[in-house]
Amino acid sequence: MSITIPLDRIEILPGQSLCLHQIDWQKFEAILTELGEKRRSRIAFYDGTLEIRMPLPEHERFKVIIGDLLKILLDHLEMEWESLGSTTFKKRSQMAGIEPDDCFYIRNYRAAVGMKRVDLEIDPPPDLAIEVDLTSKTLVSAYEAIGVPEIWRCEGGKLTIYLLQNGKYEESEISAIFPHIPVATLISLYLDKGKTMPMSAIHREFRREFR
Repeated sequence: MSITIPLDRIEILPGQSLCLHQIDWQKFEAILTELGEKRRSRIAFYDGTLEIRMPLPEHERFKVIIGDLLKILLDHLEMEWESLGSTTFKKRSQMAGIEPDDCFYIRNYRAAVGMKRVDLEIDPPPDLAIEVDLTSKTLVSAYEAIGVPEIWRCEGGKLTIYLLQNGKYEESEISAIFPHIPVATLISLYLDKGKTMPMSAIHREFRREFR
């Protein structure tokens, strides 16, 4: 006997997640439609397993700080960029889908300018994804499947860089995008400062780092 419960009757509290197994692509697309676009939850899908996560306020604060510091750094270096935030990235041929906490097109920024829909069968993935792990782990297999070259992953208030090497992520001390700047150490320092400082003060002090 199988029981079907509509998703709108399932409550996922902040900091919690729901895992669904044996989900084919058609069901995955139907669930995304039912969840809708105006929601706080994030999804990660790979090889038939779908995870729906509801972030905590602390999670969102870390995400915003990392993204803002990245933008300050990009602007200081006069590098072009586009951000697609938590856009749903899907690749049917790899049975994978992911919604990053934040993501950036940097080397491929031209592909993202004016982009209305993303089709990873023809469009490039983001050059950089940001993930904050507080209550659950990033589903790196989904990122590997869609081919995001670099992930900045925050766990325990520390930033770690992962680079895609031969289809698998390897931890790296340097960023491929900023090879001459110790971004992991620098941003981890400001995440720690963020425990007692407002975001506005963090921004001002980070800008002074590069004057």
